[in-house]
Amino acid sequence: METVQNKMWNKNFNLVIIGQIISLFGSAMLRFALSLYVMDLTGREDIFAGLFAISNIPILLSPLGGAIADRFNRRNLMVIFDFSSSFVVLVFILLLAQNSHSILLIGVVMVLLSIISAMYTPTVTASIPQLVEESSLAGANGIVQAVQALSYVVAPVCAGILYGMMSVQALIAVSGAAFFLSAVMEIFIRIPFVKRQSEGAMLKTIGRDMKEGFVFVAKQPFILKAMLIAALINFILTPLFVVGGPIILRMTMKSSDTVYGVGMGIIQFANILGALLIGVLASKIIMKKVYIWILAIAVILIPLSLSVTPFVLGFGFYPSFILFLSCAVPIAIIMTILSIYVITKVQKKTPNENLGKVMAIVMAVAQCVAPVGQIIYGFLFRAFHAKIYIPLLFVSCVMFGVMLLSHRILRNETE
Repeated sequence: METVQNKMWNKNFNLVIIGQIISLFGSAMLRFALSLYVMDLTGREDIFAGLFAISNIPILLSPLGGAIADRFNRRNLMVIFDFSSSFVVLVFILLLAQNSHSILLIGVVMVLLSIISAMYTPTVTASIPQLVEESSLAGANGIVQAVQALSYVVAPVCAGILYGMMSVQALIAVSGAAFFLSAVMEIFIRIPFVKRQSEGAMLKTIGRDMKEGFVFVAKQPFILKAMLIAALINFILTPLFVVGGPIILRMTMKSSDTVYGVGMGIIQFANILGALLIGVLASKIIMKKVYIWILAIAVILIPLSLSVTPFVLGFGFYPSFILFLSCAVPIAIIMTILSIYVITKVQKKTPNENLGKVMAIVMAVAQCVAPVGQIIYGFLFRAFHAKIYIPLLFVSCVMFGVMLLSHRILRNETE
């Protein structure tokens, strides 16, 4: 696989990292501001969860984004996508200035940005193996995940402080500026690109490329198993933090804007720790032993559910807040480690000409169930508004089942 330079820390990889920090900081600011804005406007957990779920549906377009990433210059695509995001945010700000504050408008903007993200993410993921050696791939993926999580740590804290000091329009403007700056930064990245010959119309060529990617994945048992485990984890755990975290901290524990931002930031900081640890642990993780990591998550979910019981809440805000975070942090660390480990394994097994398509398919299949999980969590948390610990205990039981399944289907996997 062709790379620009042998060492991991080279100019092009550095520019990708810096661009990611800026872009993702803006994205995290926008998501945080809109989440608070929607909950403050409606006070409804189910509306918040439903809107979040609908905005994530465009992830199904990831295979199309992967096919495009394998057919066109990946650097140019990143620039186009970030400029497009900044344009969408600019139009959103102009509409807000006209006193258009409808939930429908917010939903449309979130869907448009999610469509761009669905095209953007496989482009970046497919570019990393071209910028570093294979021996440094796990570490490089860990760095990418770490800077993503770092953006999500800093942005909620900053946004939580600024939300009460300035208008939501001002926070949204900051995110738009970040997208624009990231696009300018990415212009200076050099990624190897060899133009492939197209047979017939481009749309038909892209269609054939997508089919080729699905066929390749279907013939790889390891990738199929990895997608199944990832899909189950995303269905069960990702909505727990994306939807459950804000609801638990904001609605159940009634935290302030600042404390809410700090809490969500600490969870994201745990993702940084997991991403940094992967460089050390990658060579020690065995695929057929992944079930042990999933077992740890299932066990930790038990005290996490206790943090929102009337008994613990009766001791005041901080005891329940601390117990919740002390359980959420190790779960987030393990999730990140498993995610990067699986991504790296799939990247190593995939040739460059199929890398964008395959990674996009893996992400789409693994994440397409997340919106369903988010909607379910929204209704469950509304139905058990006074007893949120009940659905959380149920999640723990389900994770024990996932552990048994992973042990069964991965027990014969070799490294």
